[in-house]
Amino acid sequence: MKTSIVFLLCISVFPGFSQGRVVREDETGFAECNVFFSGQVPPEGFTEPFHVKICQQYNKEPRFATLYSTKDKIPLYSAFKFTKPAQSEEENWLVEPQIDDPENDLYEMVHEADIGGTVANLGANQALTSDYVGSGYERGLLNPSLLNEEDFQVATYTLTNAVPLSPAMSKSWHRDIGKVVEQALIPHCSKMDHLYLLAGAIPSSVQVKGKVSVPESLWLAACCDAPEGWSLGLVKKINDENSLADLTVRELEKQLLPGVHLFKGNCGKDKQSQEKKEEVLQVVSQICSGEQVGKNNNQDTKESGWMRRVAGIIATPFIKLLEFLIYIFVELVKFVFYFLWLVVKRVVGTILGGVYSLWNGIVSYLKAISMVLISIPCDVGKVIVNIFLGFLQIVQDVMSLIYRILSIPMGFVLHLAAFPYHTICAIPSVLKDMVTGIRDTFSLVIDAMAAVLHGFYYLAAHIIKRFIPKGSSDD
Repeated sequence: MKTSIVFLLCISVFPGFSQGRVVREDETGFAECNVFFSGQVPPEGFTEPFHVKICQQYNKEPRFATLYSTKDKIPLYSAFKFTKPAQSEEENWLVEPQIDDPENDLYEMVHEADIGGTVANLGANQALTSDYVGSGYERGLLNPSLLNEEDFQVATYTLTNAVPLSPAMSKSWHRDIGKVVEQALIPHCSKMDHLYLLAGAIPSSVQVKGKVSVPESLWLAACCDAPEGWSLGLVKKINDENSLADLTVRELEKQLLPGVHLFKGNCGKDKQSQEKKEEVLQVVSQICSGEQVGKNNNQDTKESGWMRRVAGIIATPFIKLLEFLIYIFVELVKFVFYFLWLVVKRVVGTILGGVYSLWNGIVSYLKAISMVLISIPCDVGKVIVNIFLGFLQIVQDVMSLIYRILSIPMGFVLHLAAFPYHTICAIPSVLKDMVTGIRDTFSLVIDAMAAVLHGFYYLAAHIIKRFIPKGSSDD
């Protein structure tokens, strides 16, 4: 709990944290992330109870949407829009706490190492970095980071946007999708912000460490919902990194779950341009054969590429040094702001605590005084009533005494008055009787002792007569 509190405090001070919000069941679609779908309507047909909707955010802004399978521990699709090609990539992987622990108070994506023990059942419903370590698979992004820039790019590095891919397949997927989007899709859509992209994966029975499903194929569905628009699908088989087959959206839907519809109204089917679609497919075909074309470049292109590589090698240490200095500066600024924030918090907390204690003291004092002032009239009234009741009790006792005195008979009074006389006169008689009793008792004791001695004497004489022979007595 302590870790989560610190994390939330850091969010309030430094807002540059990735925020992946699990969409509630009572919300429509993907909530604020519906903007990444044609007509703001997500694909239909993904209705399994283990499908979780995530609105991927960063800096309090929606960046893309993901439908995640807690059964397969991989995303089924990510919906996004093209922003700009990325200038640089910095991997900073995050996890979504609420997928494993819905009751947790961490509503944003966090670094797996920063969670500690604050999330119950971590990894029960989603993949973790440890699931990929030593497995031979990479964390391949459905929504490629190279098609995004700045905050959009940072938001893509979440494990809820990653599927297990071999290093070669991951590189091939990102390369092919990047070329298709930049060279085929964007130039042939009249309104770039109306180009809706869905990148997905079809899970297989193969699992990484018995937990994370490896996709059997990857797919991309594109919809240009604009005048002279079009839609198409692409499928890439996992067992063939050089494969990239184009097909219609309807054909792609048949390869997914039954009843799936990727775009509302088939992405404006009534206003689609077959001519534009043919142009897009032609460019896609050229991209599929682009590896061979790239090998036939002339010598000038090779030389310019060689010079660019040399310049890149020379400039890289300086760029890294500059990045390191910028990183140190940013961390120092963060530390200063965080320290100042703690100081301000401590001072404000102390002041507010003092004010609160003072206010409680004043309220308690006023309450005590009010109770005392209110109790004074009550106490005075009680004293007056007690005095009056005491006076009435005295009067009652006096009257009762007078009544008892008047009701005593005269004969009883005379006997009572004569009691001392008769008592004193009876003392000599009592003493005489006591002396007589003592004397008679002594005489009785003497008589009893004489009788006992006489009995012993008689017994002894009888025994002697019984056992001593008469002859001897005659002699």
